[in-house]
Amino acid sequence: MPRVADHDARHGQISDAVQRLIVRDGLAAVTVARTAAEAGMSVGLVQHYFTAKDEMLLTTFTRVNERFTARVDAAVNRGEAEGLTIAAMLRQALAELIPLDADRRAEFLVRLAFSGQAAHSTRLATAQRETLTGVRARVRQAIDNGTECGEVDKGVDTGQQALRIVAFAEGLALHTHIDPAGTPEAAVLAALDDQLGRVFTGTCRQVRRS
Repeated sequence: MPRVADHDARHGQISDAVQRLIVRDGLAAVTVARTAAEAGMSVGLVQHYFTAKDEMLLTTFTRVNERFTARVDAAVNRGEAEGLTIAAMLRQALAELIPLDADRRAEFLVRLAFSGQAAHSTRLATAQRETLTGVRARVRQAIDNGTECGEVDKGVDTGQQALRIVAFAEGLALHTHIDPAGTPEAAVLAALDDQLGRVFTGTCRQVRRS
């Protein structure tokens, strides 16, 4: 057990160092030597866990997605406890993709760097595609749940709407990154509400009434 814990801790240290380098200096700064220096380790120790830049980037991308998933799960749990609508919980979840604070900005920069590298790597492209389809699947499930409880009309094509909603949220994320001054948080969340309101047009029969 200690060896597994140590292995995970080392992976975490290295991926955190990769993220800091990407945020501060860009993807080109991510080399084994610079990552080792950033993590406070020897080059040999980093090479023990990772033999190539793409491997370090994949692990960092995976950890970013794990943190995103954990935040979404926590938001859903809170929302269910508070009796929020499915649309409200979905809005909170999608907002986690958008760089509205320092932590989400750092994660966005990792995703952006990963996307560029994935254009030239089948392995990274596969991981990127699986992540995207996973997010769309969760959004589709939310729409399906909305259909069951009355928030969404029964004739809605849930797969098509999930694609549109995720694409819209990712577009908002990119705009927020490019022009943060022109995309204040209130405007971004209002845009999300507007997009979700096109799909979630009804009232959930199961929402707790005060």
